[in-house]
Amino acid sequence: MTDGRLLDIREIVSKAHQKANHILRCFMSGDNKLLVKAFVVYVRPILEYNSVIWSPCLKKDIELLEKVQRRFTKRLQSLKHLKYSIRLTRLGLPSLELRRLHLDLLYCYKIVFGLICLDVNRYFIFTSLSTRGHPYKLYKTQCENLKRRSFFTERIVNDGIHCLPRSTSRHCLGSNVLSHKSISHSS
Repeated sequence: MTDGRLLDIREIVSKAHQKANHILRCFMSGDNKLLVKAFVVYVRPILEYNSVIWSPCLKKDIELLEKVQRRFTKRLQSLKHLKYSIRLTRLGLPSLELRRLHLDLLYCYKIVFGLICLDVNRYFIFTSLSTRGHPYKLYKTQCENLKRRSFFTERIVNDGIHCLPRSTSRHCLGSNVLSHKSISHSS
């Protein structure tokens, strides 16, 4: 936060570009794994900070954020001439948009299963239909307000699991939560 207000996406992107440039200038190594690790440690937190709250809904903002990672990966050795999706695959990185979706789903999981101190009933409505499967099916309400559609609870119910690529393991979120549980209980 700056001066009591949320950072503008352009400010976030500017900070992230600066950090990414510092990494490429300061690291003498040409090892892509090391540079990507530095990017993940120093730049991605800037782009993902509080993303459950402010996640962009406009295409131009999503592309602006993604441009940071796109530009960084393009400047790595031997990857310059490859398409962005191929660079991500070779480096083992997900897109930032997919990362935000994972973070949203992880946060939803934590709310639903009481892993954080928030009242689940204030955020989600469960369906009362007795269908097959688990009892945690979220009810999709009608939303007329355009601003409301970008809220966390609306993003999860409307986009949620349906936006994950087919190649994404549906079990990865559960394993991430379990690892977070074991970390929080051990400290």
